Amino acid sequence: MKALLYGIKNCDTMKKARVWLDDNGVAYEFHDYKASGIDHARLERWCTARGWETLLNRVGTTFRALPEEARQVSDQDAAIALMLAHPSMIKRPVLEHDGEVLVGFKLDNYAKYFGRQA
Repeated sequence: MKALLYGIKNCDTMKKARVWLDDNGVAYEFHDYKASGIDHARLERWCTARGWETLLNRVGTTFRALPEEARQVSDQDAAIALMLAHPSMIKRPVLEHDGEVLVGFKLDNYAKYFGRQA
């Protein structure tokens, strides 16, 4: 089964993940959620799998540009609402494969998950 890779096309971390997948022969489809959007149900599944605190990118410029009161996210519903309104606030990449969800790119994590050498 092909992996599904979600993110933003021009993100440096996305580029590293795509190069790693290509170099290691991992078939995947790419979904640019900034250009094509993302649905509530998928965000909810990711939050259930990995936690909204992991999925919400609080260090990016989009999050930091929000007014202080908007940055006070205290639950999953508020986090999902922010990520739907501003998809660039979703930590990237998000990789779905065989029912698993990986958030962020770390060479060792991808190598371990796909059974490759780091």
